[in-house]
Amino acid sequence: MKVYISGTFYEQDEAKISVFDHGLLYGDGVFEGIRAYHGRVFRLRDHLDRLFDSAKAIALDIPMDGDALMRAVTEACKVNGIRDGYIRLVVTRGVGTLGLNPYLCKKSEVIIIADSIQLYPKEMYEQGMKVVTVGTLRNHAEAVNPRIKSLNYLNNVLAKIEAINAGVMECIMLNGQGQVAEASGDNIFVLKHGVLKTPPVWCGALEGITRNVVMDLAREAGIEVRETPLQRYDLYTADEMFMTGTAAEIIGITEVDRRTIGADGPGPVTRKLANAFHALTRTEGEPIL
Repeated sequence: MKVYISGTFYEQDEAKISVFDHGLLYGDGVFEGIRAYHGRVFRLRDHLDRLFDSAKAIALDIPMDGDALMRAVTEACKVNGIRDGYIRLVVTRGVGTLGLNPYLCKKSEVIIIADSIQLYPKEMYEQGMKVVTVGTLRNHAEAVNPRIKSLNYLNNVLAKIEAINAGVMECIMLNGQGQVAEASGDNIFVLKHGVLKTPPVWCGALEGITRNVVMDLAREAGIEVRETPLQRYDLYTADEMFMTGTAAEIIGITEVDRRTIGADGPGPVTRKLANAFHALTRTEGEPIL
């Protein structure tokens, strides 16, 4: 595998950054997880728009424009022979001092890794997954806004630790008001009486690319969609529930805190939206030349 670092491709063993990079020292940087399907990079422009918004929010200058980044991403896929896979696009603050001052970092680093990914086993998509709610609260939106997809993921890591210690692979995080925010790395949807609901971003949810696609697909299918605050009660009493994310795609949830959701595996709306999503990925995206 070859890794792109600021204009040059390096063999995996030679792909290195400085120990003084503030991305390593302080989690100071932003990233995107992107998928390639059938020789196309899915929703690449949307991911780059979010990357630039995240960078702007933390006063980070990206040393490439959108078109150059787009070419670099597709080239990384081509160099590594990736037609169906996962791309991690990272921008760090760059080399600086041991102090916090980001303005002493002279130039940010752009890193692109194109590889394969399998987040959850196949049978979990067929049978659904179990999750728990955890005590680790989502970052307050006025502290580290969850809409910033930053390299500082310790909040999410602590939640993931709780999930694993509880014997499941994923969890649901609440905000300081007890409202549902998101999973440790994915967005949450519930279906109740034919209405599809998901937490608004101000509750602590990332404005996910897959989340937006699923809302569009649901509306096209005639399903009412609402961005509305949710509590644990809404999870426990849902007719269907699923998570969305670039790596996870769409995966049904069949148990929350030992409360069964639905009847036999992921529900019909979950399956319908998953099928529609996979159909879309076969035709849409930036070609890998």
